[in-house]
Amino acid sequence: MSTALDVRIVDMLRDYGDCALLLECGGTAEVLAWTSALQQAELPGVLDIVPASRTVLLKLASPRHQAPTRHRFSRLQLRREDIEESPVDGRADVVIDVVYDGADLVEVGRLTGLDPVGVIAAHTGTLWRVGFGGFAPGFAYLVGGDPRLQVPRRDEPRTRVPAGAVGLAGEFSGVYPRESPGGWQLIGHTDAALWDIDRPEPALLTPGKWVQFRAV
Repeated sequence: MSTALDVRIVDMLRDYGDCALLLECGGTAEVLAWTSALQQAELPGVLDIVPASRTVLLKLASPRHQAPTRHRFSRLQLRREDIEESPVDGRADVVIDVVYDGADLVEVGRLTGLDPVGVIAAHTGTLWRVGFGGFAPGFAYLVGGDPRLQVPRRDEPRTRVPAGAVGLAGEFSGVYPRESPGGWQLIGHTDAALWDIDRPEPALLTPGKWVQFRAV
């Protein structure tokens, strides 16, 4: 890689115990760009690359890989054009049909100053991107949506949120892959299978994918 950002990867790198390295990034778009670059680099001794909201964790095979991996990082730089702000062809990788009947739809409208119709238009009107996974198999934290939809979590989490529930929390949107407790603001539901072990890739939403919500 060439024509880099001002900060080299080695300046953002921290030891994480003796069998991992933690890369600190400026945002989720940068996290995804570094994740892609590191996957392509196929660095020896790296067992796994785990993106999060502002970091990328590299799990190493043993402590002896920590110093050489850090040295190899010193040669890597990220080009500005590698940080994608929108899909190249303008299209989503995954379209998720949603019935917007969530228990918190009216409350989200109140918090945002939008009525329910406005909330739906905002949620479907912008492409979201899978930043990282967590919480449960198949759960993806989606970023990059309409900033007007940034709302806090519920003061009191629900003990049961049904599978397929579509929610908002902070800067994120997400879909619950299975029934579980949860504190996100629920605005609808979908029949899409977020996690299916019979698929070659069990998770429907993986880091870097672009997602379009569609009202049905």
